[in-house]
Amino acid sequence: MDNADHLTVSDVISQTEQFDAIVLGAGISGLVSASVLLRDGLRRVLIVDEYDHIGGNHIDWSCGGYTFDIGSLIFQDDSPLLAHFPELLPLYIPIEPRWARLNPQGMITTYPISVRDDIFGAGIAETIRIFASVIYARLFQRNMRNAREFARYWIGSRLLYRSGLESYMKRFYGIATDGIDIDLARKRMLWISEHASIRNLIGRALKRKQQGPTNRQMARPKQGFQFLYSAAAERLKRNGAEFQLAADMQAIDKIGGQFQLQLKDRIVTSDRIISTIPIHMAERLCRRDSGRKLETITLIGLYFSFAGDRGFSQSIIYNFSHQGAWKRLTMYSDFYGLVDGREYFTAEVIGNHVGGSTERAERDFRDHVHTNGLFRGDLRLEGSHVLDEAYPIYSKGAALHAAEAIRQLRDFGLESLGRQGGFNYQPTARASTVEAEAALRISVGS
Repeated sequence: MDNADHLTVSDVISQTEQFDAIVLGAGISGLVSASVLLRDGLRRVLIVDEYDHIGGNHIDWSCGGYTFDIGSLIFQDDSPLLAHFPELLPLYIPIEPRWARLNPQGMITTYPISVRDDIFGAGIAETIRIFASVIYARLFQRNMRNAREFARYWIGSRLLYRSGLESYMKRFYGIATDGIDIDLARKRMLWISEHASIRNLIGRALKRKQQGPTNRQMARPKQGFQFLYSAAAERLKRNGAEFQLAADMQAIDKIGGQFQLQLKDRIVTSDRIISTIPIHMAERLCRRDSGRKLETITLIGLYFSFAGDRGFSQSIIYNFSHQGAWKRLTMYSDFYGLVDGREYFTAEVIGNHVGGSTERAERDFRDHVHTNGLFRGDLRLEGSHVLDEAYPIYSKGAALHAAEAIRQLRDFGLESLGRQGGFNYQPTARASTVEAEAALRISVGS
C-alpha cells in the first residue's frame, strides 16, 4: 500500500475484485436495495455488513426451547417485501395480535388512548378539565415548535399527561418531548391527529366497531429471524448477490470515478455504493466529517420466561406509565406456545434511561411490574441483548444535520438511505421496503 499514490485506475481495478454495486448493510433496506439493483439488470452485487448475520437489527436468540428477539415482530401478507422475497410468506406464522398499554393509573387498557378509561373514567371534574384543555390548546397554543406542543394541540395538556402519551414519547425518543424535532413530529406522529383527537376518539366510540384489516397479520417463524432471512439471502445469491458478513470495513476511496472499499481481508471496487448503515459510520469510511455525530437509542432486550398470573390477556403491551424504563413487551408464547409450561417474552428497555446497564434494566422492570400487579409468579431472566444504535434520536436540528451529512455523502457519490442511512424512522418492514424502492428509483432517474 506504500505505492498506492502511484497506482493508475487500471492498476487498482486489476488488483481488486469488481462488482456492479456494493450495498452496505444487510438489514431490510439493504436486502431490498440489492433486490432492486439485480432486477434492474446488475449481475454482481456485494452486500457487506459488520454483523455476522443477515437482517440487521432483527436479532434473535435461542436457548432451552425459547426463541427471543429484538426488533419488529409483525408483518403483513400484502407487504411489498414479499414482492421481492415471496418465499418468506409460507415461513410466517398467521397471528391475531392484540395491543394494549399500561397507563399511569396502573390499568391495562386500550392502545393508544381509551375514551372510557382516560377521559370519562377520570371523573366529571377531570373530564371537564380535559375538554377545556383541548379547547384552550386549539385557541391559544397553535404555535407548534416541538413534539410536545404538536401532541398538546391535538389532545390538550391534561389528556397528554393523564393518558401517559407524553411519558411514552419521552421513553421512545430518549429525550424530553420539548426537545423532539417538530418536523419529525409532523411526519411520524400524524396518528395523534388521526386517532387521538377528542373528536375522533368519541366518534369511534359511538360508531359500530369497524372490520379489522383485510390483510393477515404474520409473525416471524418460531425458529427466529435468521431462519426467515436465510430464504431471502438464497434468492439474492441465485440472482447474483454475494454476502460478506462480520466484515471489518476500513475505508472507502474514490479513484477515477470508481469506489474502492477496503476490508480487512480484501479490496473490492464498484461504480456504485448504496449505504444503509448509520450516517456517522458512512462518514468515517468516506473520511468525511459533517461536524456532529447523530445520537442514537441503545435498546436492551430482556428475555424472560414466566409461570403464574401475568395480569393481562393481550400479546403486546406498551408502557405509558410515568415510571419504568421499558417501552414494550411482546408475549411470544401467545404466538408460538408454551415451553415446558412456561410463557416467554421480551421486554424492550431504553438503555439511555438505565445507563446502558442490563442489571439496572432488569431491576427497574421487575420493580415496575411488581408495583403494577403484573407477572405475579416465577419471573425468570433467561438472557439479554444490548443493541447499540437501534434507531436515531430525533432531537431538534438533528434532521437538518442528517440532511446535510447525506448531501455531503451524495456529493462524494455514496447513496445513503433507510432508517439509519436516511435518518428515517421506519417502524415496519413495509415502510423500509417502500422507502428503499423509492430512493433507488429517484437515484436511477436523476
